[in-house]
Amino acid sequence: MDKDDESDRQSGGIQSLDAALKLLSAMGGYLRPMSLSELARDCGMPPSKVHRYLTSFLNAGLVVQAGKSGKYDLGEGAIALGLAALARHDFVNRASDALPELCLESGLTVLLSVWGTHGATVVRWERAATPTVTSMGLGTILPLLNSATGRAFLTWAPPAPLQAIREAELRAARKASSTVNSQLRTEQDIDRMTETFRMRGFSSVEGRFIPGLVAIAAPILDWQGRAQCVITLIGTDPAVTEPGSDAVRKLIGFCEKLSFSPIITG
Repeated sequence: MDKDDESDRQSGGIQSLDAALKLLSAMGGYLRPMSLSELARDCGMPPSKVHRYLTSFLNAGLVVQAGKSGKYDLGEGAIALGLAALARHDFVNRASDALPELCLESGLTVLLSVWGTHGATVVRWERAATPTVTSMGLGTILPLLNSATGRAFLTWAPPAPLQAIREAELRAARKASSTVNSQLRTEQDIDRMTETFRMRGFSSVEGRFIPGLVAIAAPILDWQGRAQCVITLIGTDPAVTEPGSDAVRKLIGFCEKLSFSPIITG
């Protein structure tokens, strides 16, 4: 057994392959082509070694080399692999499997919602040890304007599927003489609210949808920065909705781990 084989046996992998994957990962972290020297520096490898890996990647179609600059970028083979991985990614089931852990860590009831035919629809419900008293359950359709879940979809989901329900709820809010939506009566009101939520990384309500309950919600984002589903925490303590609260940190951290795009961008 030679030295490389012995090292591979002890590490449980193939060291040369680990190094090659490290190089590809470094390339994926940039939004532009990179020079040989940049890659060598970032990966902590000798340029000659990096060049050998890049030659193999070029032959496999994973990497392309720009014309006069000679810099390296990801090629069609890497794009095909990425698209195949995205096609296999199940946002909802991955989030659903992790809900019990979030419920236990936060001590709050957790909802998983998707955008369905009739709006924001609860598809998974994980109750806390001290359950909240509410008539909500699986299949409940949550409003856009005055639920944390709906507001998260307003903030991070593609606008077209939401437009009809958004307009209907705005019309109802304008007609009501006394309404929980008293501060959301125009498109500009909604835009200002969603901009605030986007900067904070979560949406919230304080007893607007169900008196006595508070809720915070954050999205799980795809590679285009759009919500595939929304995770909501429900409790009774108004402090839950404060930016920087323990519940907010746990919620955003949970969603960030399952997202392809950063939730807080501003």
